[in-house]
Amino acid sequence: MLDLESPSTLVALVLASTFLAPFIVTFISMPYFIKKLTEKGIIARDYYKREVTMIPERGGIAILLVAMVCFSLNTLFFKFATTNYVVLIVIAMFGLFGILDDMIDIGRVTKLLLMYYCSYPLIQYATHTAFTLPDIGSVELGILYLQFIVPTYVLVASNLVNMHSGFNGLSSGLSVIVLMALIVKSVLIGDVDNIFAVVSITGATFGYYMYDRYPSHIFWGNIGSLTIGAAIGTMIVLQGFIISGFIMLIPHTVNFLMYVYWRVMKFPEAKFGKEREDGTLEVPNPLTLKWVLPYYRRVTERQATWAMYALTGFFCVLGIMLPGRI
Repeated sequence: MLDLESPSTLVALVLASTFLAPFIVTFISMPYFIKKLTEKGIIARDYYKREVTMIPERGGIAILLVAMVCFSLNTLFFKFATTNYVVLIVIAMFGLFGILDDMIDIGRVTKLLLMYYCSYPLIQYATHTAFTLPDIGSVELGILYLQFIVPTYVLVASNLVNMHSGFNGLSSGLSVIVLMALIVKSVLIGDVDNIFAVVSITGATFGYYMYDRYPSHIFWGNIGSLTIGAAIGTMIVLQGFIISGFIMLIPHTVNFLMYVYWRVMKFPEAKFGKEREDGTLEVPNPLTLKWVLPYYRRVTERQATWAMYALTGFFCVLGIMLPGRI
């Protein structure tokens, strides 16, 4: 029998509830969202299919909606730290910018500037402001951490997730891997009070992934990538996982640096590859991380995506293995 008086049992119960409820609800409700988005004509082309294939998009709104509703319902049974509600507000604001980005173009500079300040509610709740270095110790950053690292990290993480996408299930699958790694690390160090809102987002994302994986039945749009990217960045700064979080996001960072190199060198612009007759991918260059393997090897979209999962999984394991709050 469960010992409900045991603190560890209660924590496990809350983690399970905040993860499973949004996962189940998202998994069950996603066909409804797919149908409604298709009826409204909110669709986009899947360019990595030989035949013209149109897929409903902006499914990320289901992740945000379900996660918030399920977390709200869980408050009937559990009392959460105030930080969790602040986290939801910040993530929701990034989600709103995702909706705006899907609808109109407000300009890259304006969007980045406004999104930077969306993270400011976290400043009063980021209690871990030390930068921990192996063999050196903790370096207290104080106001620098709060005013610069917190909003910058969340903004950067959200855009890294937004950029590392393209294949069926790539962005959502990678996000689930990173989020699960951050949750595991939080459990290992015994600090979970501030992560329950992100756990709810993770559960909803995993439920969504079941429909986004190859072959995709829905795309999540900018609202999905910015929402989940903000969840990743928020959890990293609140838990103080600056180094381990950076390690987990190394593939995303490399992808961004490859994009910068592409733009600086002014290579011809190309957004998509295509599928050959044998089902393998034909990509225009190796200048984005997901295209490296298909450029040099004949692999299918599913194989290329799983290669990206394996790469991110490897760095996530490294991040988890770093001791303590590094």
